[in-house]
Amino acid sequence: MVNTPNGAVAEARETREAGQQRTGRPRDGRIDAAVPAAVMEILNESGYGNLTLEAVAARAGTSKPALRRRWQSRQHLVVDALVTTVGATPTPDTGCTHCDLIAGIGTLSQAFGTTLGRRVLPALVADLADHPELESLFLERFFHTRRASTAEALRRGIRRGDLRPDADIDLLLDMLASTTYYRVLFGHLPVTATLAEDVVEVVLKGVATEAWRGRHSHGVFDGF
Repeated sequence: MVNTPNGAVAEARETREAGQQRTGRPRDGRIDAAVPAAVMEILNESGYGNLTLEAVAARAGTSKPALRRRWQSRQHLVVDALVTTVGATPTPDTGCTHCDLIAGIGTLSQAFGTTLGRRVLPALVADLADHPELESLFLERFFHTRRASTAEALRRGIRRGDLRPDADIDLLLDMLASTTYYRVLFGHLPVTATLAEDVVEVVLKGVATEAWRGRHSHGVFDGF
């Protein structure tokens, strides 16, 4: 790429502005809220490959230097937007084991059940394979925190007597989330509105206690 005088001036101005923001300006909370929303809008409209810092800055009403001060790359922007939008600790504690699990896993269906999933997740996963630091960030901020949230719901289920005490937590976590990820990555079947509920029902059939089955023998889980 040819480094034109105008290009050099623009680059110097952006660098100077970024330095001023780092040393003399407080962090702008409005940008922290506007940027993830802008990222998700652009991903929905144009896809992962067409996401640029320029487009995000314009949509969020900020500048490239302001983005660079907070995020190392557009991939980092995507990870942060996923954490903000999809949630890092999605599984609530309502006192109802299967309700908690459906709510937590359902956030994946809500986030990736549209064209966004096919446009973003496969490409992001490919980038993670080539960038260990980005992969570590994704696992730390998105994957492991969500997993820990659902793991605690399963442990609560064991303490309540809903799930067998010998249930393999890690295996259950993989089984609960993998169906959504699998369908998003390969696109062979849709991520339906009832997928989370269907998956939770099938999984709990294998690990629910007789006491839980007795309490929930009439309703969604009829026939256990």
